[in-house]
Amino acid sequence: MPTKAADMLIARRADTRARADFATWKMLAKLNGFSALPAEAQSFLEGYRQLLARMTEADASEATIQLMYKSYYAEMGGSGTPPEIPARVSEPATDTGNVTAFRRPAARPKPTSSGPAEKPRLPVALIFCCLAVVYVSIRYFWR
Repeated sequence: MPTKAADMLIARRADTRARADFATWKMLAKLNGFSALPAEAQSFLEGYRQLLARMTEADASEATIQLMYKSYYAEMGGSGTPPEIPARVSEPATDTGNVTAFRRPAARPKPTSSGPAEKPRLPVALIFCCLAVVYVSIRYFWR
C-alpha cells in the first residue's frame, strides 16, 4: 500500500522529534536530571537502559528512537503503521584541506615619523592655552 504524502510528512516530523527528544533526554539524564524529566521520557530512557544491557550503545539508541518514532507518529495523527524513514548515514568527516586554522594576525609595525607627509601635531599645552583664551574673551565681551 503506497504511503500518502501527508503521512510521510508526519513520519519525517515524528522521526526528527524522536531523535531530538532522545538526545535531549539522554543528556539531561547524564547531568543528573532524570527525575525532572516527564514520565514518558523516563519510561523511554528506562527501556533504553534495558536495551543497553543487551546490545551496543548505537543499536540501543536506534531501537529506542524507533520506539519513540512509532509513538510520536500515532500521536501526530499518522494513519496505519509508520512508514520506514531512510536511515541517516553519517559520513565520516574527510579532511579536504580547505580549512585553515585560526591564527592571530601579525602585529603591524608602527609607522616611523619621518618625512614631511606626516601632519605636525600640536602640543596639548598649546591647545589648552587657546581654549583658555577663547573662554576668557567670551566672558570679557559678555560683561
